[in-house]
Formats: sequence, C-alpha cells, structure tokens
Amino acid sequence: MTDTRPRRFGFLMFPAFEELDLIGPWEMATMWRDYSGGPDCLTVSQAGGPVTCAKGLKCAADYSFADCPEIDYLLVPGGFSAFDEMKNAVLVDWVRGRGAACRHVLSVCTGSFILHAAGLLDGRQATTHWKAMAQLGALPGVRGVKQRWVRDGNVWTSAGVSAGMDLLLGFIAAIDGAEAAGSVQHNAEYYPDGRVYGDAARAAGGD
Repeated sequence: MTDTRPRRFGFLMFPAFEELDLIGPWEMATMWRDYSGGPDCLTVSQAGGPVTCAKGLKCAADYSFADCPEIDYLLVPGGFSAFDEMKNAVLVDWVRGRGAACRHVLSVCTGSFILHAAGLLDGRQATTHWKAMAQLGALPGVRGVKQRWVRDGNVWTSAGVSAGMDLLLGFIAAIDGAEAAGSVQHNAEYYPDGRVYGDAARAAGGD
C-alpha cells in the first residue's frame, strides 16, 4: 500500500538551545512548506510544552518524545547546552531511534555532538561551530571538516548559528530541487552579501 501521508520535518528542542540554530532553519522549512510543497513542520522536546532558549526566548514544543508522530527529517540544534544534552540518555536514545528511522538527519552548530552521542556520525565527516571544531575532531569515528555545511549520506551538519539557513537551502535543493530552494531563498530574501565587519573573524582564523 502506498504511504499517502504528508512528509513531516521534526525540529528538536531542549533547554537553552541556541535560538537561531532552530528558528533560521524553521523559517526556511516552513517557507518550503508554504511556497514549494515542502513537508509539514513540527517541534518536539523530551516532555513537550514550554522551553526557554539560550538567550531567553520562550517557546513551546508541539509534541513530547512519547507522542511525536512519525517524521521523515529531523533537525537537532546546538548551543552550549548541547554538551549537557549529549549526556542525557533519554534524549540521546530518542535521537538514535528517530535518526535510524527517518530519511535524513540534520544538525546545526554543536548539535553534531548530540548526533555523535547517538552513534549517527560513526564513519562520517561532519562540521560544527568553529569554537568546537577541535573537540569534534577529537571524537572517535568522525572526521571534522571546517565547512559551512557538510553532507555525508543522509546526515547533514552545519557550522554555527546562521549556517543552519545555508544548510536548509542546500537540503531543500537536494530533496526537492533548485527551483524549490530558489523560491524559499527569494521569499526569505536571504542573499548574504559577504561583508565582514571588524577583525574578529580574521583574528580567530575564520573565513
């Protein structure tokens, strides 16, 4: 029997996740849904309900781990709290199970450390926020690559914070084609001009 249910894209929330890690990709994904026939989008956290983000934004997850429906794509955000959540056995077990069942898994920033804890980066290359690249490279079974975003099979990882939006555009193009990604990019008016202010990036060895 053919599965006729709509595609679903799940976005994981946990306490103190970095706001733009999730909200940037959420904006791209929901525009994909609205303008180009993309998947339904939902949020999920361990217990469901209210979550306070890293910078104080309060939001609420649609589902808990217990009642989250089947999803096709899963995105895991990051932030400093990801280093705590990678030790949360309940969350890691859920990511492991859902990651094995869904078509594609994505992470933004230090969300890659949660993917690693769940065994989803074994034998793969991945990236993360520049501050955590050395730590990622030191983990067993994964090869750290300093790029804006990286695809290795059905696992996608991105650098920090704003890089999640670039990741989503690349993901949309791979899944539904360049025209779908172009429609999202146009409606979001997301055309970074490449301007670099001050010396912080150069001093830190950034691009």
